[in-house]
Amino acid sequence: MSHQTYTRAQALPDILNQRIAILDGAMGTMIQRFKLGEAQYRGAGAPQPGGQYERFKDLQKDVKGNNELLSLTRPDVISDIHERYLAAGADLIETNTFGATSVAQADYDMAHLAREMNLASARLARAACDKFSTPDKPRFVAGALGPTPKTASISPDVNDPGARNVTFEELRAAYHEQVQGLVEGGSDVLLVETIFDTLNAKAALFAIDEYFEQSGERLPIIISGTVTDASGRILSGQTVTAFWYSVRHARPLAIGLNCALGAALMRPYIQELNRVAPDTFISCYPNAGLPNPMSDTGFDETPEVTSRLVREFAQEGLVNIVGGCCGTTPGHIEAIAQAVSPLPTRSLQRQFFYKEAA
Repeated sequence: MSHQTYTRAQALPDILNQRIAILDGAMGTMIQRFKLGEAQYRGAGAPQPGGQYERFKDLQKDVKGNNELLSLTRPDVISDIHERYLAAGADLIETNTFGATSVAQADYDMAHLAREMNLASARLARAACDKFSTPDKPRFVAGALGPTPKTASISPDVNDPGARNVTFEELRAAYHEQVQGLVEGGSDVLLVETIFDTLNAKAALFAIDEYFEQSGERLPIIISGTVTDASGRILSGQTVTAFWYSVRHARPLAIGLNCALGAALMRPYIQELNRVAPDTFISCYPNAGLPNPMSDTGFDETPEVTSRLVREFAQEGLVNIVGGCCGTTPGHIEAIAQAVSPLPTRSLQRQFFYKEAA
C-alpha cells in the first residue's frame, strides 16, 4: 500500500471518531437537471469536440439514461456535480459507478466498457476531491458498487421460484473488475451500497477481499443496505439485524442504510443497527422522502425537512456518516452539514479497523 493511500485510509476513521462526516447526495437527480438527450449521452456538447462522440455516435441501442457512460462521454457534467457537492460541504464523494458493472452494462451492450467506466469515474472524483481538499478538511473518494439489476436470491419468474438469471460467480467476476478500476482510479474507500439482496453483496465483498489479497492493498469498506418497505426487511427477506450478521465478517469501517425510505421511516432501522453493531461506525443517507413527480427533485422533502430529520438521528447519537440518496441535491447536503455540525459523532465501544487495515 502506498504511503499516500495508507494516510488517507487511516485519516477517515480518525475523522469519524471526532465528528460526523458528510457524504454527498444523489447523482441521478443532478444529472436529470442537465436535461441531456441521446446525443449528449453519446458525447455531443462535451468541451472537447469529437472524441468520444465519434466513438459512440453510431451505436445501435439507445444509451440515454446510462448515467455511468457520462464519465466517458461528458466528464464535464460529472465533475461539475462532484464539485457542487464538495462546495456544499461533503467529505466523501461517491464515484459515478452505481451501475458500472458488466452485469448492469450488458443492458446497453456495454459490458466491455465496465472497467473503463470505473477507472474514469474514480479519476474524476479523485480530481474533484484533490481540488477541494485542505490539510484541515481532506476529502475522500468513495468507490461505489451498486446492487446490479439481477439478483442471485430471487427468481425473475413468478412461475419458477428456483429460476435465477445470474450466478454468484458472474457477480463476483463483475465486481472484481469494478473494484480494480475503482482502486486504480484513486478511491479511498469502497462503498457497497443500496443492497437489496445479501447474496449479491456477498459476491461484492468476496471480490473486494480477493482483490485486496491479490494487490496487497486494503481499503476501508462501507456497507449500506436498503429496507424496501415497512416490514423492516431488505428485498431478499432479511431483517436489518440478520443483514448485519451476514456481512459483519467483512469487518467494514461502517454499516448503514440508504435509499428506499426517507429519513422519517428509516429511524427504527438505524436504531436497530446502533444496537447490534456497537463496534462499527453507522452511516445513513436516505432519500428525500417519498417520490413525488410534482416536486422539483421528484421527491417530497426540501433540504430543511431532510436536514431536520437527519439532525434528530445525530441528536440521538445514532450516526457517524450522513448524506443523501435519491432526490437530494447540494442544497440538501449543505443543510445536513450545517444541521449536524454542532453535534457529537456516535461513539464506538471498541474498534478493530486500524489493525485490520495496517
